[in-house]
Amino acid sequence: MYSFGKRTLRGLALTLALSVAPVAAYAQAPSDADVLANYANIALAGYEDSLTTARALDAAIDALIATPSEETLNAARAAWKAARLPYQQTEAFRFGNPIVDEWEGRVNAWPLDEGLIDYVDAGYGTESDSNALYVANVIANPKITIDGTEVDATDITPELLQNELQEAAGVESNVATGYHAIEFLLWGQDLNGTGPGAGNRPFTDYSTADHADRRAAYLKAASSLLVSDLEEMVANWTETGAARAALPELGLSAILTGMGSLSFGELAGERMKLGLLLHDPEEEHDCFSDNTHVSHLQDAQGIENVYLGKYTRVDGSVVEGPSLSDVIAAKDAALDTEIKGLLADTLTKMHIMADRAEAGEAYDQQIGEGNDEGNAVVQAAIDGLIAQTRGIERAVALLQLADVTIEDSDSLSNPDAVFE
Repeated sequence: MYSFGKRTLRGLALTLALSVAPVAAYAQAPSDADVLANYANIALAGYEDSLTTARALDAAIDALIATPSEETLNAARAAWKAARLPYQQTEAFRFGNPIVDEWEGRVNAWPLDEGLIDYVDAGYGTESDSNALYVANVIANPKITIDGTEVDATDITPELLQNELQEAAGVESNVATGYHAIEFLLWGQDLNGTGPGAGNRPFTDYSTADHADRRAAYLKAASSLLVSDLEEMVANWTETGAARAALPELGLSAILTGMGSLSFGELAGERMKLGLLLHDPEEEHDCFSDNTHVSHLQDAQGIENVYLGKYTRVDGSVVEGPSLSDVIAAKDAALDTEIKGLLADTLTKMHIMADRAEAGEAYDQQIGEGNDEGNAVVQAAIDGLIAQTRGIERAVALLQLADVTIEDSDSLSNPDAVFE
């Protein structure tokens, strides 16, 4: 049974012919070790940039809390959007690296039942069959009950968010930490459906509104926790870090698993096709801020980064070196050219979608029912992601990698299940 609003990815083992027709090599391939070392350097740079921008967000949140105003609220929102740019590019490291995949839910889990955190509109409802904490509103209630046990939430701390509230009662949509909890506290609910406009939380929520002090404490706790979580991931990719140390055993499969799973099951399926099938604005990744088009574009950019072995940092400097592209080109130059073309085509289609959003038609409007033109723009980007996945599968076959698993999605492979 498909559960709306929940990630329902399942592993789909690739069934690939591991023997390929011989092709002429045109250049000396770099060693796997050199490719993986550059891959790790790009990961480190991406997480360092994510940490730098998260610290800037944390400082902007401090300013908002100290002096709530339209200006400080808008500055915090701008800092949040800036922080999403490098982080989303790191998602290409997620599925192929267990250390990253196990950690990711702390910083980027979605969708979330925002009633756990703060007040919600009456149209949100008062209960959910799947979540007893659907409207627990920890900001308004210093004591809440989780699985029959009373939890003291008098002091809203990073520890409370991480240890008591995140996935409380075993419910995935009880997202209490990370970018999207912060997003909700900066924008509030987007009550516009597939009409124009994002969330419109007033700055007075941090000054004269009920529970303003507790709301500020929650926002600060979530921001501090995001910084510390990113510090942990940066450490994992340093020269002595656990994620880097695991790469020799994972091999090139880590790169291809990350590329394929993000392309297909996660981005094309759960983040894009599901919302398009349902025409549901709740099924967009950055749903409070209407920033989804940026996040999707940066995900696609991150996939290309790891294939080409090149990442442009937020300061404009470039980290680059031996790449998977070099390995493929040395074995089958035509396939490398094909994959690079597929990745570029997807990015072109993502830019069309993003440009449309920047011109005034947000992603949730593009997936709206009856918007044939907007739907087609989103579907074109989905088609690009599916096509590049097929290229990734051919690379797996060429390299004879039997341990690559690409995540699937009902939205793509069994769409009837979405409506059951």
